[in-house]
Formats: sequence, structure tokens, C-alpha cells
Amino acid sequence: MSTKNIWLPMFGIMLIFSGCFANPPTNADVTGEKQQTEIQSERVAENQEARTMKLAIGETEVPVTWENNASVTDLQKNLPLTIQMSQYGGFEQVGSIGRSIVRDDQEITTHYGDIVLYAGNQIVIFYGSNSWAYTRLGHINLSQQEMTELLSKHDVSITIAEK
Repeated sequence: MSTKNIWLPMFGIMLIFSGCFANPPTNADVTGEKQQTEIQSERVAENQEARTMKLAIGETEVPVTWENNASVTDLQKNLPLTIQMSQYGGFEQVGSIGRSIVRDDQEITTHYGDIVLYAGNQIVIFYGSNSWAYTRLGHINLSQQEMTELLSKHDVSITIAEK
């Protein structure tokens, strides 16, 4: 029998047995998976916590998807807030929070419905579009026409409160 004929069956047997001796999960693997699950659960809880705020423009409560960031968390600590907004530029309403909150400004292009923090102490709600350095706070889930109806005719007052 040749050497080639012996190595081929031996190689096959080694492959079969290598699968039998696979490493079972260790305590570290199970602990790591558990920690990852806990981290994901905390993120979901934080996101749900951030979503416990409601926003009203005048008397109209609007559906908002809030960001999950430090600025929104800091904003929540000041609730309830009523902010007098002023039209600016024909595409946004701007109003002072009354104090500075945590910010992480980035160059972004906003769109209708976006809620952002400007200069750390002003909330801006867009019914048009603009590019500038802002911190995202959330997005109002209405159409552009609905946003324009709510914000373009006159200055408004907004109220942010716990749900």
C-alpha cells in the first residue's frame, strides 16, 4: 500500500474527530453573552425613557421620536418646559430653554420635523431645511404640509413634558 493511500483515510479520521472535541462554551463566554444582553436591555430602557416626553405646539400634541443622547436626558431633567418660539428665516421656529444643557454639535442638514439644540440653550424646530452645527434632539413625525401649517403662520409656544 502506498503512503498516499494511508494519509487520505487518516486525514478523514482526523477531520471527524476534530469536530468531536470542539470547545464547549466557557463561563466567560456565557458571562459575556449575558453582559451583552444586559447592555442591550439597558439601551432599550434608556431609549424608552427618552421617549417618555411629549411635545405640544400650541394646543396640538405632536408625535415625536426622541433621540437617545445626553442632551435629551439633560433636557428631561428640566421638565416641564414651556418655550416661546419665534419664526426665523422662513423655515424654523427658535426658542430659548432658559439655561444651557449638554450638547454635541455636529454639522448636519436638517429637514422638516427635526428638533435640534442650537448653541446649547435654544431649541429649533424646522418646517424647512438648513445646514449648521446642531445637536439632534428628535423628529416630529408629521408631513411637511402639517409642519408648515403648525409653524409658518406666526410665533408659537411649545410645551415639553413627561408623558
